Amino acid sequence: QVQLVESGGGLVQPGGSLRLSCSVSGYTIQYYALGWFRQAPGKEREGVSCITRGGGTTTYADSVKGRFTIVRDNAKKTVYLQMNDQRPEDTAVYYCAAKKTILTTPLTCASGDYTTWGQGTQVTVSS
Repeated sequence: QVQLVESGGGLVQPGGSLRLSCSVSGYTIQYYALGWFRQAPGKEREGVSCITRGGGTTTYADSVKGRFTIVRDNAKKTVYLQMNDQRPEDTAVYYCAAKKTILTTPLTCASGDYTTWGQGTQVTVSS
């Protein structure tokens, strides 16, 4: 069973940066696509960014393109979300999630497609 633990959340001023980390334990990380999702109060959970098991393909929500970067390090069993130029609307609980895939599985970033979730980390963007 894959287990995910997020870290790196906190309070940041508008225009600032944070890097979230998600440590993956359990089964071999190379078999799993990974993603970052977020949920703001009163809103549905949305896909922020996802990455294929080998790291060769990524996808981003339109609202974060050009500001956020997802990277995975399979040797360290960790996936990162670098968040730059943050905005108040980025405020949310951020979750890491995983789904087991085969090499030919197209990358998706819909929360319903992911089966294993971390506990979440709060990110607040405010002056």
